[in-house]
Amino acid sequence: MTPTLVRQHLPHAGPTTRVDLCARARDWSEIQERMLVPLYETVYERLEVGTGTRLLGLGCGSGLALLMAAARGAAVTGVEASSPERLTLARERLLPESSGTRARADARLVASLPMDADAPPYTLVTAFEPIGSLTGDSEGLAETLATVVPPVERGTPVVLAGWGPPERCATSAALRVATRLADPLRVTGSWRPALRDDLEEVAQRAGLRPDGSGRVACPFGYADLGSAVRGLLSTGLFDAAITATGQEQVDKELAEALHPHQRRDGTIWMPNVFRYLIARTA
Repeated sequence: MTPTLVRQHLPHAGPTTRVDLCARARDWSEIQERMLVPLYETVYERLEVGTGTRLLGLGCGSGLALLMAAARGAAVTGVEASSPERLTLARERLLPESSGTRARADARLVASLPMDADAPPYTLVTAFEPIGSLTGDSEGLAETLATVVPPVERGTPVVLAGWGPPERCATSAALRVATRLADPLRVTGSWRPALRDDLEEVAQRAGLRPDGSGRVACPFGYADLGSAVRGLLSTGLFDAAITATGQEQVDKELAEALHPHQRRDGTIWMPNVFRYLIARTA
């Protein structure tokens, strides 16, 4: 599953912690990013994304949501500032010179916000990385949106996404491992349960006007326990826990938390609900 599931926060780790960022980005692309496909499809259907849509995707990850929009005929621009490794994978997916596929020639992938005053205005802005999961992530997105909004035409839809109520997200039990292991050292950037008004508060701080919302079922399904651990670690939600206790301890306790969700055939299945908010530029 895609975004994210949140923006990647790399651990400020000691010399004994080593994170293979290329492998982590590949795990995100091959295992985790697809989990949010129902969210992308629902939003694109509701907003009738297609030919004539100029989409700006903030925190585009390895580009799956952009690829789906481009398949509908949209011209897409993706921004991925937090992970050069994910951006590289997005370029392989979307840019003809990188992939050799039938990718759209008008796709753009950049590491910082494009501010080309002569370019046609975007007709849709998406931020599919679920916010409200890490301390401070909402504030960071609000600042980014405040930068994006001024050049966008009045009334342009901006889509924000977040986790649904913890009691409706089976993955919350596994994510609580991240908070519990990070808490003893009071490490910043650990996971927290989503709050009811996270998306609305971000929209308000960014000067956006809410104009509709919805919930989408996004179950997390994995082929086996190892894939589930790798997929969840690729979100970056466990980085603070790894900093506090080490990779081995996090792997062990995460596997234990996932065990109740393992079915007889070895697969892991966790039903979840995600929220989205459609806001308009003022």
